Amino acid sequence: MTDAPAPVIETSAVDSPRSQRGSLLSSLLQYAGLVGVLMLLILIFSLMSNNFLSKQTLITIANQIPDLLVIAVGMTLVLIIGGIDLSVGSLLALSSAVMGVCMVNYGWPLWAAVPVCLSVGAFCGMLNGVISVKAGIPSFIVTLGMLEMARGSAYLMTDSQTKYIGSSIEWIGVPLKGFAFSPAFLLSLVIVALGQYLLTRTVFGRYCVAIGTNAEAVRMSGIRTAPCSIAVFTISGLLCGLAGVMQTSRLSTADPNAAVGLELAAIAACVIGGTSLMGGRGSVINTFFGVLIIAVLQTGLAQIGATDPIKRVITGAVIIIAVLLDAARQRWKRRG
Repeated sequence: MTDAPAPVIETSAVDSPRSQRGSLLSSLLQYAGLVGVLMLLILIFSLMSNNFLSKQTLITIANQIPDLLVIAVGMTLVLIIGGIDLSVGSLLALSSAVMGVCMVNYGWPLWAAVPVCLSVGAFCGMLNGVISVKAGIPSFIVTLGMLEMARGSAYLMTDSQTKYIGSSIEWIGVPLKGFAFSPAFLLSLVIVALGQYLLTRTVFGRYCVAIGTNAEAVRMSGIRTAPCSIAVFTISGLLCGLAGVMQTSRLSTADPNAAVGLELAAIAACVIGGTSLMGGRGSVINTFFGVLIIAVLQTGLAQIGATDPIKRVITGAVIIIAVLLDAARQRWKRRG
């Protein structure tokens, strides 16, 4: 009996030196474009506000983005496989609520409450994946239902009351003594690095890209797509739980109303970073720049006195422009 041939996902053209050089050049150009946009925004707001270009403003921005950054990493993976997760904000609130109840109502220490918080997020994420994959229901519908279920569960867990935790957790979100950044921000950078490594340097990451590109071809090559897709949603849920810890530490409270609309900000960061809503393409590093662009944009608009409706209009316009530019870049790439 002869051994069965190993499944092949990519053609030789993908692995050719010419293709690799083209891919590297495209990535460098995309990085340069994102950095250029970020620098341009900083320059504009520095000219419009005397207080924007200051060490304190930049430190504040860095220490406010860990929860969004961590959730955006999970969202990037979900979008790459061709899915979407609308429940991330509610999962953050539910995970945070469970941790708050454990610590405030039952007197649990932080080291015992955090694993429960992470487990709640991971379980809900896994449930999203199992229902979407096994039942063949679009993830948009499944996670929309989970959005409502998780938010309602957060209200039930806390009796719709904010749980004040205090100093036992706030140290995670406070800058380290003698250092500008908080443990939460440093941990979020580690998550970005791990996410980029997982996506670009592991078989699992290649499978994610292949599933988003052509899931049927992957199945025909003998690879089971279901475990990979479920794992991606589970990772997203786990990161929601971690983001819940980070946001709770920054606010010192577990609020069932927390993170309303955060899923839109996460998707926006991914789109600005060039992740395709159709699947098959994305970068965690680019998403990191997308989060920075959103954070700088929102902070700058707040400092120049823009109202909330104006901030929403401008942020939405930036997202649309990013999508149009990415579409133009893809057309140019295909013609080349």
